[in-house]
Amino acid sequence: MAHFLFGNLTWGSLPHLWYTEGATASIALMGIAAAAALTYYKRWTWLWKEWLTSTDPKKIGVMYIVLASLMFFRGGLDAIMIWIQQAMSSGASHGYLDASHLQQIFTAHGDIMVFFATMGFLFGLINLIVPLQIGARDLAFPFLNSLGFWLYAAGAVFINLFFVVGGEFASAGWLSLPPLAELQYSPGTGVDYWIWSLQISGLGTLLGGLNFVVTILKMRVKGMTLMKMPLFTWTSLCSMVLVIASFPVLTATTLLLWLDRFFGMHFFTSGFGGNPMMYVNLIWMWGHPEVYILVIPSFGIFSEIVATFSGKRIYGYVSMVCAAISITLLSFLVWLHHFFTMGSGADVNAFFGIMTGIIAIPTGVQMFNWVMTMFRGRIRFTTPMHYFLGFVSLFTFGGMAGVLLSIPGADFELHNSLFLVAHFHTMIVSGGLFGIFAGIVYWFPKVTGFKLNERLGIRAFWLWLAGFFLSFTPLYILGFMGATRRLDHYAVTAGYQPYFIAAAIGICLIALGAITQLWQVVVSTKERKQNQDTTGDPWDGRTLEWSTHSPVPFYSFAVTPEVHSRDAFWETKIGRKELPPPGISLSRREAIPPSTKKYEDIEMSANTAMGIYLSAFVFLFGFAAVWHIIWLMLAGVIGAIACVIVRSFDEHTEYTLTAAEVEKIEMARKLP
Repeated sequence: MAHFLFGNLTWGSLPHLWYTEGATASIALMGIAAAAALTYYKRWTWLWKEWLTSTDPKKIGVMYIVLASLMFFRGGLDAIMIWIQQAMSSGASHGYLDASHLQQIFTAHGDIMVFFATMGFLFGLINLIVPLQIGARDLAFPFLNSLGFWLYAAGAVFINLFFVVGGEFASAGWLSLPPLAELQYSPGTGVDYWIWSLQISGLGTLLGGLNFVVTILKMRVKGMTLMKMPLFTWTSLCSMVLVIASFPVLTATTLLLWLDRFFGMHFFTSGFGGNPMMYVNLIWMWGHPEVYILVIPSFGIFSEIVATFSGKRIYGYVSMVCAAISITLLSFLVWLHHFFTMGSGADVNAFFGIMTGIIAIPTGVQMFNWVMTMFRGRIRFTTPMHYFLGFVSLFTFGGMAGVLLSIPGADFELHNSLFLVAHFHTMIVSGGLFGIFAGIVYWFPKVTGFKLNERLGIRAFWLWLAGFFLSFTPLYILGFMGATRRLDHYAVTAGYQPYFIAAAIGICLIALGAITQLWQVVVSTKERKQNQDTTGDPWDGRTLEWSTHSPVPFYSFAVTPEVHSRDAFWETKIGRKELPPPGISLSRREAIPPSTKKYEDIEMSANTAMGIYLSAFVFLFGFAAVWHIIWLMLAGVIGAIACVIVRSFDEHTEYTLTAAEVEKIEMARKLP
C-alpha cells in the first residue's frame, strides 16, 4: 500500500546532504520573506490580478526576464563552484567537491543556462518588443502565451526540486548521454528530474514558438510586408521556426530515454539492441539548431542597435534577411560536427565539415553589414553599443576557433577538450548574452519609463569583457594541453593549475560585472525621475515600438499605426516639415491633436489563471513520473485534460475597452 501511495519516495528522499539542506533552507527563507513582504504591503491581490493571471505579452515578457534572472543567478553559482573546484583540485588536494557532486553541478549549470536563463531572457524580449514592432496589440493566442510561460516556470521549479525531494541531480552531462544516463549507470532520480524539467519547459517553448510565428505572419499592421519588418522581428521569426522544427525532436528523444528508464526498454542502452549513438545523433539534431535559436535573435537586436546609434538605416537589409534565413536552414545540416569521432567515415565527416564552414558565410555577411552601417555614421557609444563591439571581438575570436573545429582532423585532437568548452561559451556569451544585455538596456525605458544608468552600464560591460577573456582564454590553452571537460582532479605535473587559477579569477570579474548590472538597476530605479523618458523615444529610434508611450500602455497603441516603408517611425519623423529635436519623440509634435484622434473600441484578452492550473497538473504528472507514483500520474493527466475542457467552454475570454476609455487614458498621459 505504501508503494502504491508514495511510489519510490522514502524518508531518505528528504534533504540529508549539506548542499540539499542548505538549498532547501534558502528556498524556504526566500519564500517566507517574499510572502511576508506581500502580506505587509497588501500586494497579494495585486500580484494575482495584475501579473500572475495576465495575458498581456508585455507583463508576461517581464515575468520571463525576472525568472530568467533568478535562474541566471543559480547557474552562475554553479559556474563559480566549478571554477573554484578545478583551481583547487590538483595533486594531493582534491578540492571541496567529490567527483559525483561536481558532475551534477556541471550538468545543472549547462541546462539551467541554456533552457532557463538564455531562453527565458529571449522569450521575454520577444514578448515585449515583437508585437510592438509589428503594430500588434497582442499575440495571436494570448492564452497559449500565458500557458507557455507557466510551463517554463514549472520546468524551472522542477529542475531545482531535487534539492528538496531526491537529493541528487543528473551527473551524465548537460545532455545526459547514454549509456551513462541509463538506469544501469544512473539508478537514482537525477536523470528523471532532468528529463521532465526539459519535457515540461520544452512544451512551453514549443507553444511559444508556434504563437510567435502565427503572430508575425498574420498580425502585422497594415502596410508592413515581410520585407518591411524590423530585423529583430525577422530574426525572432527565424528563431521560432527553429523552435517548431527542433523541439519536437528533443521531446521525442528524452521521452524515449525515459521509457528506457521507466519500462526497461532498450532504445539507447548499450545492450539488447539499443543504440547509444542514435541518442547522440537525435539530441544534437536538436542541439545545434538550439545554438542558433539562442544566437539569431541577438543578431536582430544588434541590427536595431547599430542602426539607431549610428544614425543610419541598416546597410544591406535584404542580405541581412537572406543571411538569417540561410543560417536557419543550414543549422540543420551541421549537427554531426559535435561527434566527428563517432566513426561515420571520411565522406560523412567531410560533408558536415564543409557545411560547418559554409554556415560561417552568412554570419560574415552580417558582420560586414554592421560595419558598413557604422561607416561614416554619427556613432553614439552608449552601453548597448559597447555590448555590440564586445560581441564583435568575442564572436570573431570564437568563430575562428569554430572554423578550426569544423576540420575533422583537428576535431579528432580537440574533441571533448576544454578548447571546445571555451569555443562554445565564447559563441553563446557573446552571441547570446551580450545581445540580451544590450537589448535589455536598449528597451528598458520603453518598458519602465526610465533609462538605466550609463556609467554603471559601461562599467559592467568592461568587467564582463575582461572577465570573459581572463576566464576562457586559459581554457583554449588547456584544451591544446589535453585537459578534458568535466575534469574534477588532475596531477601537478600536468601543469594545468596556473591556467585554472587564472580562469577562476576571471569568473570573479564576471561575477562583479553581474553584481554591477544589478546595482545599475537599483541605482537607476532610485534616480528614475532624473532618467525618466518623457518622450517615448529616448534613443531617437527607428521602429514602431518607439512611437508609443513609455512605459507602454496595456493596449499598446491607442490608434493602430500604418506602415509605408522600412524603419517606419524614422521615415515618419524625417518626412515632417519640422523635425523634432534630437531625443524628442514624434508624440511631442503630432500633426493630429489628441482631442481630434479617431479612437475606436479595442478588443482585449481577459486575464485567466487557467495557465497556472494546467501547468500545475503537468508538474504533478512529471513529479509522479520521477517517483513512479502511478495514481498521481493519472490524476495529473486527468486534471490537465479537465483544464483544457473547462477553458474551451469559457466564453468570457475577451473584453471591450471602449473608445471613450482609451481617450480618457490618452488625455491623462498627454505630455506637457
